[in-house]
Amino acid sequence: MLANVLGLTPDDERPVKRTQEDKWALNLRAAQQYHAREGHLNVPRKHVERLEPEGRPTGPQGGAEEPQAVKLGMVLDNIRKRADKLTEQRRADLDALGMRWAGKRDAK
Repeated sequence: MLANVLGLTPDDERPVKRTQEDKWALNLRAAQQYHAREGHLNVPRKHVERLEPEGRPTGPQGGAEEPQAVKLGMVLDNIRKRADKLTEQRRADLDALGMRWAGKRDAK
């Protein structure tokens, strides 16, 4: 009825829901990019890492999507707080990047 009265059509392009694995992969890619650039993972809590879309052409004529923003500082802070719940593989992925697990107050 709304479609007829208001001329609305259903949006065919719905956002794709990401699985936990997809989110982890995105966050890990952001951590890897930050580590490659800075040489550490001591990321300020408010830092946002911008990721270029994978496998897409870049440049003005490439039609590339916008960079994806990952709140990396917040992600890593939350991971540290829940470190005991990480799988061995995820912990190993972050250890390979030199993840600092204890906060400054906790390290003695």
